[in-house]
Amino acid sequence: MPATALSKRSIEDLSQGELAGKRVLVRADFNVPLKDGQITDDTRIRATLPTIRYLLDRNAKVILTSHLGRPKGKTPELSLAPVAKRLSELLGREVKLAPDVVGDQVKALTQGMQPGDVVLLENVRWYPEEEKNEPAFAKQLAELAEVYVNDAFGTAHRAHASTAGVAAYLPSVAGFLLHKEIDVMGKALSAPERPFVAIIGGSKVSSKIGVLQNLIDKVDRLVIGGGMIFTFLKAQGLEVGKSLVEEDKLDLARELMKKAKEKGVEFVLPDDILVAKSITSEAAEDTVSIDAIPADLMGVDVGPLTIDRLSKVLGDAKTVIWNGPMGVFENPAFAEGTRAVAQILADRTAHGAITIVGGGDSVAAVESMGLADQFTHVSTGGGASLEFLEGLELPGVAALSAK
Repeated sequence: MPATALSKRSIEDLSQGELAGKRVLVRADFNVPLKDGQITDDTRIRATLPTIRYLLDRNAKVILTSHLGRPKGKTPELSLAPVAKRLSELLGREVKLAPDVVGDQVKALTQGMQPGDVVLLENVRWYPEEEKNEPAFAKQLAELAEVYVNDAFGTAHRAHASTAGVAAYLPSVAGFLLHKEIDVMGKALSAPERPFVAIIGGSKVSSKIGVLQNLIDKVDRLVIGGGMIFTFLKAQGLEVGKSLVEEDKLDLARELMKKAKEKGVEFVLPDDILVAKSITSEAAEDTVSIDAIPADLMGVDVGPLTIDRLSKVLGDAKTVIWNGPMGVFENPAFAEGTRAVAQILADRTAHGAITIVGGGDSVAAVESMGLADQFTHVSTGGGASLEFLEGLELPGVAALSAK
């Protein structure tokens, strides 16, 4: 079983004496979308504000570190300058952007900090040593501070210098965001209120094998969405036209359905499908039963009969985990199934259910509909939440100090 934040020290376990006047290195996830040098969505920045403010309220000196994009060396267009500007606005105080990540200039700047000061280091992935988790680089980062706080759930599944390596050299705790992510999902997986339903979408079975295998041992119902639907349908002997199919995963699909049946888990596949000529079509050609998909068309979303059925499948759920869209959500013409699930789950939350959504497209659906605050928890980490649902230990969590 992966370590949870409950078994690790959190920011609230630090005494006033461990924070006041101390330099605290905070690994945040400021990997925000940029357009023409401007931040288009500051959700990830806002998510770490509770941790930053908590430290400032206790007179700490806050040193922030994050990556942005996938730079090849010191790439100016992937500087964290826009993040420093936005953080300054949100915190109502200056956030100084360091000229680099490590080195004499950075050391001098951080050594000269006063309680309440905030410094943002430059893009930590400017250095290849970050992703290689080189001990010497991790030690250089650690030498800037006296305490380490990991608040970057989105990168907790990466064993990088700033997410795992640095924890070997400093007292290391979880920030509020990281703690909440692990706590909420950990409880949902280990002691869910039932019925417990998982909705797993996405294009390929291969990317969700571990998640599906792990969840079948825990859930009461498993709903399949997205392109992976058609691998399961073909595994049952149905024709799927030009729909996406992983031919080498048909046996696996049969095994998963067999395992679900043996464990008494309701395995929910669609009743009807929207079909189109391509995923970029402006509209569906038709809505057909799953056993009547035309040879020259492909499935692009679930149909209205399936949406009605999902209302019933989810109608009494007490815990729901949703990862991945129901159809080709990026095309508005094929987004109705995903949007319907988002609305159903928002309604379940209002009736007291625990609802957790993770994964880029399903999170995007919830946010675009203005429903994010109507879920119990919207995960900030796609890959990390996926690995957590697989039951894997996250290096960024495992490296933290034990309670």
